[in-house]
Amino acid sequence: METNQSLKKKMAARHITMIALGGAIGAGLFKGSSSAIAAAGPSVLIAYFIGGIVLYFVMKSLEKLVLSSKDPHGLSGLVQPYLGNHTADFTDWVYWSMWMINIIAEAVAAASFLQLWFANVPTWVFVLIIALLTSLINLFSVALFAETEYWLAFIKISVVILLIIFGVFLVAKQIFDTNLVTTFSGMTAHGGFAPHGFKGVINSLLIVIYSYGGSELIAITVSETEDPKRAIPKAIRGVIGRIISFYIIPMFLLLVIYNWQTLATSSMSPFVMVFNKMHIPFAGDIVNLIIILALFSSINSGIYASSRLLYFRLKNRQGKMAQRMAHLNKHHVPQRAVIFCSGTLYIGVVLSYFVGDRLFNYLAGSLSYTVLAVWILISLAGFGLSLKTKSLSGRTMSLLALIALFLILIGILFTNPIGVTVFTAILYFIIFISYQKKNDSVSNLN
Repeated sequence: METNQSLKKKMAARHITMIALGGAIGAGLFKGSSSAIAAAGPSVLIAYFIGGIVLYFVMKSLEKLVLSSKDPHGLSGLVQPYLGNHTADFTDWVYWSMWMINIIAEAVAAASFLQLWFANVPTWVFVLIIALLTSLINLFSVALFAETEYWLAFIKISVVILLIIFGVFLVAKQIFDTNLVTTFSGMTAHGGFAPHGFKGVINSLLIVIYSYGGSELIAITVSETEDPKRAIPKAIRGVIGRIISFYIIPMFLLLVIYNWQTLATSSMSPFVMVFNKMHIPFAGDIVNLIIILALFSSINSGIYASSRLLYFRLKNRQGKMAQRMAHLNKHHVPQRAVIFCSGTLYIGVVLSYFVGDRLFNYLAGSLSYTVLAVWILISLAGFGLSLKTKSLSGRTMSLLALIALFLILIGILFTNPIGVTVFTAILYFIIFISYQKKNDSVSNLN
């Protein structure tokens, strides 16, 4: 490979912040929120709060790892000094598999919203269009990807802010029309605050963890960020507050305006319901378009993340296949890795044909495991760093994150469908032993 074949540093702090938000605010908020509410009722707020606290600890560990790293590249470059080569390899491939599954989940969700307008158009047509557009954006240059993602994320964040404004207005109107007690009584009127008990909260954590996943995408941008030591910590601090705000506040307002059973069973997105209640013309179509753009944004981030992870894992490997896949085009973009990763979208077409509407929940369940696994590995690396630097605060945060993550993992193990758990376990096992086989083959050659 030519010596000038390297990624270009074209991203600024504003791009990094929006890319992380683009990865984390997608189907989990616009489509998955109904499933989370169905699982836990109003107590879903507890799940989002717990997830937010854990996210904060994980992102602080990630920030310290970025600042301490001499030559960061991907997640593996951050965790390798503290967890070893095998675990670093496992981390990157598990994270890559997460994005591969995630873009399928997002594409399935996007197709379902597009079919509200074009009911007779088959799913594969929409997936083809999404695959072509995301491929072109990612192939041209990282600057185009960053700018596109910035404005897509800006649009969907604006819609969430509008929802909050409308929600506050509707809640205030309800208080003036009735009284404070009556307005908030809906939170406990239909089976209580936690109609399904603590098990419901644990069940909803599946969707919550999946929803918050993508925030750690910041680590993948290190190699293409201008002044990453300054830009990435700044972006991390901004992302944490915004993600929690964009999930917890809208969810609280929705649960005050509507009873949780209506939100859980409605075929409409909760966002459409609020805009309709404000009597905005073509509210359903406007919000539907924004949701589609939001999902497209998340898929776009997924193609970026997965193609860079593939590039990092293959660029130093021997063999024609690995070198061809890691080759950069004239815009310094791993074009074959981009095409390969966007091509995974077509697997979603086949799966949706056999599984139907249940596919999104199955994929979200598997993704929850992977987000947990990646967050555990980041926290373990953060703990290793805190031991090395003798940082008591860092050690405390990493330990709290690990305890919470393991408890959530145990809860999800007992509540997740067995098929999803088995599939995820097989995937992890294959990734784990693939490193062993690679080392064995190298030792045999020697």
